[in-house]
Order: sequence, then C-alpha cells, then structure tokens
Amino acid sequence: KHILKKKPLISVITVVKNDEKNIGKTIKSVLNQNFKDYELIVIDGNSSDKTLDVIKKFNKYIDFWISKSDKNLWEAMNTGIKFSKGKIIGILNSKDIFYKSALGIVDKYFKKEKIDFLFGSVNKDKVYSGFKPEKIYYKFNIYPAHSVGFFIKKKSQLKIGKYDTNLKYCSDYDLFYRMIVKKKMKGIATKRTEVFGKFNLSGLSSKVSFLKIYYYEMIVRFKNGQNFFYLFILFFLKILNKFKNVFLKFIYIK
Repeated sequence: KHILKKKPLISVITVVKNDEKNIGKTIKSVLNQNFKDYELIVIDGNSSDKTLDVIKKFNKYIDFWISKSDKNLWEAMNTGIKFSKGKIIGILNSKDIFYKSALGIVDKYFKKEKIDFLFGSVNKDKVYSGFKPEKIYYKFNIYPAHSVGFFIKKKSQLKIGKYDTNLKYCSDYDLFYRMIVKKKMKGIATKRTEVFGKFNLSGLSSKVSFLKIYYYEMIVRFKNGQNFFYLFILFFLKILNKFKNVFLKFIYIK
C-alpha cells in the first residue's frame, strides 16, 4: 500500500488481477500523459502472479495502490472511487492504454462545457465515437467504451451511487442507466478525432457469451423499472438480430 497526498484534478482508477504482462503498459500510458494534474490509483484483486512486483516497480509514481481480495471488478472500482481525491474520475482497466493527449482533452472539455460526464472516442478494432442517450431504452452500445473512454465529476458519481456489486456483469450499464435516465445528468462525446486510447478486446467481456450479456442487460433494465413484457420481447428480438447477423456474415464469407 502506497499513498501520496495531493489534490489532483483527475483521478485515474486502474483495476487489475493476475495481469503481469499488461499492467506495466497500462501504468506507463498514464505516466506518459502530457497533462500532469492527475493521480493514479491501482486496485489489485489479490493477484497470485507477479502483478504486484510490477506495481511495486512504479511505487513512487502511483499515488495510491492496494492489494486485497474483492467480490468482483465492480467492488474494486468502488474501492478506487472511495480513495480518489480528484474532481473528475476516469476508469482505465489493466490491458487498456491511454494515448498521451487523453487527460489533456478531458481537462479541456470539463473546463469548456457544463457537463457531469464525458465519453471520449476509443480505438478498439476501429475508432468508436459518439454518444446516443436517446437509445438507452433498447440498447446499451450508445457510447465508445467504459474503460478508457468514460470520465465523470466525482460529485456526480456520488449522486449516482456505486457500481452494483451484486451484478456479475453489466454493472456499468446499470450505472449509466441511473446516470442518464434516473438522474438525468448531462454528458457529451468528444470529436471523433479526439481518441483517448486503445481498448483491449481480449478482456473480461470477450470471455462472456452474448446470451449471458443479454440476460444481465435485461436484469439491469428490470431493476431500473422497465416493463417485464417489453423486456421479454426485446430479449427475443436481440437474439433474432444476433443470429441474423451471424447468418449474413456466413453467407458473405461463403
């Protein structure tokens, strides 16, 4: 555990467990930022590989780190939020990286616009950008990415509340639904050319079946008051659409 006391503008929270190969790259991408008014918080889920050895190499550059067992990714994020001192919070999970200009762009938007949150463009297999909150009632891919692309004022985060640790998956969807629909907070997206960083496609979400993700999505929607019968139909339509896309892709390849 290592703590440096200061009052930064931005808190970057990095969650990691057993990722000795990638955590160093993630940390370096924060340290290499052109904008320096930030703190880096690393929450390790009691790693059993050499992840802690890598974290300790950066000890003097990390403002707060802790290694402890946690229930899941969401509990680790909540721990990071609890210890954050910045006015703005961003999530950068291990494996993902920021480009050098990311935090500078964040600073520019929060100074210029009266917003609660910001979504930056993110490079995955291609660049994803934009923010379409009006579509949240039937789809959640309305923003580029949670890790790498999402920043929120801490006071706004505290109004929304924590990530729901009872949700094994899609707790970010739940938080965004509360943020957009329940709390009606104001957020915008950066320009398409203002790319925050690269999202690694081999992370946790890539290991979960689309059916499980759809199921948890419906749990999130039901929890937040959407009609059960509407959700039943939506679930069915999403599955049909998924198989249609797979079929068309197969035909195209053939």
